[in-house]
Amino acid sequence: MNRDVIGLEVVDGTGITGIQGWREVGRRGELTIETMIRGMDYRDVAPGYLCTQMYTWLDKINPDVVALPGWIDKSAMAALRWCADRRRGAVLMSDSSANDKQRRFLIEQLKSRIVRCYGAALVAGTVHVRYVAELGMPVDRIFTGYDVVDNDYFSTAVDAIRANPTAARALTKCSEPYFLASARFIERKNLIRLIEAYHMYRQRSAAPRWEMVILGDGPQRLQIEQAIRERHLTQFVHLPGFVSYNELPAFYALAGAFVHPSISEQWGLVINEAMASGLPVVVSDRCGAAPDLVRKGVNGWTFNPNDVADIAEKLEKVQRAVRDGEPLGAASRRIVSEWSPTRFAEGLFRAAETAVEAPAAQPWFVKSVLWPVSWLSQRWLTH
Repeated sequence: MNRDVIGLEVVDGTGITGIQGWREVGRRGELTIETMIRGMDYRDVAPGYLCTQMYTWLDKINPDVVALPGWIDKSAMAALRWCADRRRGAVLMSDSSANDKQRRFLIEQLKSRIVRCYGAALVAGTVHVRYVAELGMPVDRIFTGYDVVDNDYFSTAVDAIRANPTAARALTKCSEPYFLASARFIERKNLIRLIEAYHMYRQRSAAPRWEMVILGDGPQRLQIEQAIRERHLTQFVHLPGFVSYNELPAFYALAGAFVHPSISEQWGLVINEAMASGLPVVVSDRCGAAPDLVRKGVNGWTFNPNDVADIAEKLEKVQRAVRDGEPLGAASRRIVSEWSPTRFAEGLFRAAETAVEAPAAQPWFVKSVLWPVSWLSQRWLTH
């Protein structure tokens, strides 16, 4: 099979009013990226027009296999319809798990039919393999490595900053080491409960207590600020706001440990970033990354995100381990080195090879059932 890879961008982003705040970091290497539709917000692209454009572009590119993110997004369904029509392989890319949101029986039954239209899957990790297998994909057609980051970028940048931290200290502006969290300020990220736990940690810890830095922004900011004020933590909890990709290593470099308290998280790529930066981690057991990346007492601990006392205990425990010189940060780097872009590439290639040999999806089912449903039911089927 030809190993050339082409990235097909559905819209170019010029018409999108996004909520993440990220900008393109850069396109490196030999990957060719083509753009289907320019100057439009993705939400305004009509399904019929998108399907026509998808067929035009895929006929032009003529791939052996197409890797598609998501369950029933309109662009994924348009591409899956093309694969079914042209008898080409299709790879499902997903980081959903059984417990990352409430599941409904009828929706799961439809998802099961969708999964059977793919020849293989590339998923994030252990719990994601289990979920896609439960939906009907044979385990030997499921590969891992979907959720990775550029480990070398973070490890190299952080090591350089630690060797000469003056500029980073001017940026972070707080006592070090500190607990670091990074998330959108929304309810499921559980930041208010993290603040409650941090308050408890400060009340019961006899050792010199670390400060807390929470990176990010979002609709819950005013509530978070209020929670900090009510507990008289303004001096100790810092909210620098949204931090660009280029500035992130400075905050990782001077932190003592990373905390991720989400109530629901499909994976949690910030955990990868922190571990590549050589930080111990304390992570909600609801995060999809936890079973694969967090090893109890080796590089950190997990906690129940609904239990404030449990979170506070783990904050105290990781601080004590760092103070005692336990090599948790070095262990984090060793563990996350197994989850690199190379793993993504190898997993995707193996999935592509498998999908090419797998039975093709039935075109009538994709056209008559999945395509109409895709733009009627996206709000229920996106995860």
